[in-house]
Amino acid sequence: QVQLVESGGGLVQAGGPLRLSCASSELEFRLYTMGWFRQAPGKERVFVAAIARNGVSINYADSVKGRFTISRDNAKNTVYLQLNSLKPEDTAVYYCAADRTAFLSVTARNYDYWGQGTQVTVSS
Repeated sequence: QVQLVESGGGLVQAGGPLRLSCASSELEFRLYTMGWFRQAPGKERVFVAAIARNGVSINYADSVKGRFTISRDNAKNTVYLQLNSLKPEDTAVYYCAADRTAFLSVTARNYDYWGQGTQVTVSS
């Protein structure tokens, strides 16, 4: 069974940074578009960022543009999400996901594999 494992979540004060990681020992990351989504309590899972297989094309949600940075290291089978200038409204469970297609989809149902999520809590 394919597993994506997120790490790096935690409690941080508003304005602070966090770096999330997502790794897999089963997936060959270079073959997948990778995305990050988040889900706040009582809300739907929403798109945060996606990065193409070769790392050249990137897409961000407007709410995180300029504050978050997605990157990947295919040699390490790892994708990262650097979160800067965090706000209380960024509080959510963050999920990474893998998509077999080359399209930078913002739709969760288009992704084939998911991690279990990591909690990010931003205090004011």
